[in-house]
Amino acid sequence: DKAPLSKSLLLVPSAISILLTLLFQHYQKFFAYNLQAIKENFQIWRLVCGRAICLDLKDTFCSSLLIYNFRIFERRYGSRKFSSFLLGAWMLSALFDLLLVEIAQYVFGITISSLPSGFLGPVFALFVPFYCSIPRVQVTQVLGHFSITNKTLVYILGLQLLTSGSYIWILALSGLISGICYNSSILKVHRILCVPSWVAKLFSWTLEPIFSSAEPTSEIRVGMGATVDIQRQQRMELLDRQIMMSQVAQMRRQRQQQGGMINWNRLFPPLRHRQNANYQDHRPSDQDTPPPTEVSEEQVARLMEMGFSRGDALEALRASNNDLNVATNFLLQH
Repeated sequence: DKAPLSKSLLLVPSAISILLTLLFQHYQKFFAYNLQAIKENFQIWRLVCGRAICLDLKDTFCSSLLIYNFRIFERRYGSRKFSSFLLGAWMLSALFDLLLVEIAQYVFGITISSLPSGFLGPVFALFVPFYCSIPRVQVTQVLGHFSITNKTLVYILGLQLLTSGSYIWILALSGLISGICYNSSILKVHRILCVPSWVAKLFSWTLEPIFSSAEPTSEIRVGMGATVDIQRQQRMELLDRQIMMSQVAQMRRQRQQQGGMINWNRLFPPLRHRQNANYQDHRPSDQDTPPPTEVSEEQVARLMEMGFSRGDALEALRASNNDLNVATNFLLQH
C-alpha cells in the first residue's frame, strides 16, 4: 500500500529477468551491460537496457528483496520524490561506472569490458538514506557482544548482492557515490535530476491504478510508522486491542445471559473443591477460616475500567492471590 513504484520495480524487472533466463535466452545479448560496445561502437542504448534488467537470477532475487525493504522511502517521501532519487542515482551511477572503469584500468591495469547488468546502481544508492535516516533498533544479541538490529537483514542482503559477481563492486561503489551526491544535495543535483510534475501526473493517471494496492478496509487506520518494524508493532498492538475488546464484549453477553453472575466454579474449580473439602457437616470456626487476601484498589480500578463489575474484580483478585494478569485472563475467558 502507498508504494506503487516500488511494486512495479519489484514485479516488472523480475518477470522480464525470469522470461529472459527461461524462455528467451537469445535476447539476453540486448540487455548485456557491455562497456566495450558502448565506447567503441557507440551503442549508447546499452546504458539503458543493460542497466535495467538483471540477467542473473541471484541478482534479481537480492535486488527485489532490497527494493521491497526500501519501499519505506516511497511511503515517506512520496512517489515523485522517490522516483526522482532513483532517476538521479541511475544517471549519476552510469557516469561513475565509466569513470571507475577507467580509473581501474589506469591505476591497476585491469581491463573491464562488461559489468553485471540490472537496476543495481540505484539499489546500492538507497543504502545511503537507509543508513542516515532509518533509526537503528536493537532486536537481540549474539554471544553477548554482536547486536542484531532491524537493519541487519538489509545489510546482509546487500553483502550477498555485493559478492555475487566479480566486478559488481564497481556498481556498488558508483551507486553509493551517486546516493551520497543526491542525498547531500551536492551541486544541487536533486534540483537538476528530478521527475517533472507533468510526468509524475501522467504516470499517476496511467500506471498507478495498475500497480497500486487497495487500502485495507477491515482494519482501523493507524499512524504510519517510520520503519517497517514500527508499522508491524502498531498493527500488532491494534490487533491486541481488537481481540481484547471482542473478548470483553463476549464476556458481557455471557454475563447478561447468566443473569449478571459469573460461574466461579468454572474459573477456580480446584480452589472451590478445597473450600468444599474444608466444610464438613458443620460451619468452620473462626480460627479455621483463613484471613481474606488483601486486594489492591488500583488493580480493582483497572479491572473495572475494562468493564468488569467491582464484585467480580474483587473475587477474581482474591482467588488469584492478587495477580492482575491471572485475574484478567480468567475474567476474559469465562
